[in-house]
Amino acid sequence: MPLSSLKPKMRPHSSLKQEFLKKWIMGLQRCSFSKKNMSILERKKAIKFSADIAMASARNGTTCWSRSLISNASKEGSDIHVVEQILGSESDRPAVENKVPTRRASVCKKIVKRSCRIRRRRRRRKCVASAPSSIAKHLVRKRREVLKSLIPGGEFMNEICLIEETLDYITSLRVQVDVMRSLASASVRASE
Repeated sequence: MPLSSLKPKMRPHSSLKQEFLKKWIMGLQRCSFSKKNMSILERKKAIKFSADIAMASARNGTTCWSRSLISNASKEGSDIHVVEQILGSESDRPAVENKVPTRRASVCKKIVKRSCRIRRRRRRRKCVASAPSSIAKHLVRKRREVLKSLIPGGEFMNEICLIEETLDYITSLRVQVDVMRSLASASVRASE
């Protein structure tokens, strides 16, 4: 089964950009109302925080990284009003199941079983070239741990889900950057 059939269907970039922009502006307005005299560092933090929550909200909690961002932001006491402004109160939010779809789970189980069989065969052979393979495994493990630390909620994901979530997170970050660039260039043109 191709990996593309496992990937959740994403909305077109334009609608994702529109949804993100709408929610981000809402969050920025809420941040500016809460505190009039903000330092540069506080503004930077407020912009990043509201952008992250807006992007997670635009994904409607359909991904692990978006649920993780929302959950972590909901725990922080000082910025809870921004989260509620963007997402609504907890009772208004749609309930999202944290379970992996059964089709994806069955595919993951098949992949794990297949890799276990391959490992058993390799152990039986006891290749002489075990040193390079162990170095490669160590490098892959190290890079996987770095990736898990970069993706929100990544520390709780298996390898397959980590790759899917990473792809989705990168796409969402690109949308976020595109919107921010458009906004910055529009403000430069307006000031000229």
